Amino acid sequence: MTATLPQRLGMAFRKRREALGYSQESYADAIGMHRTYYSAIERGEKNLQLDTLERVCEGLEIPIWEVLKEAEGRP
Repeated sequence: MTATLPQRLGMAFRKRREALGYSQESYADAIGMHRTYYSAIERGEKNLQLDTLERVCEGLEIPIWEVLKEAEGRP
């Protein structure tokens, strides 16, 4: 079964967050989001609104287009 877009985005977020050395809790706190909500984003259980996508990407210091490109599996 192919992963959904929210699942692929979550995987990309997790990869970037871990590369930056954040735990889920510390990262969620840094962007002012509840840890359980952010955890659901990484698991692909949330269908993100654009403003939430922007907020997560800004905290990870990654442009939205780049995380979308990664989620699509493009180099």
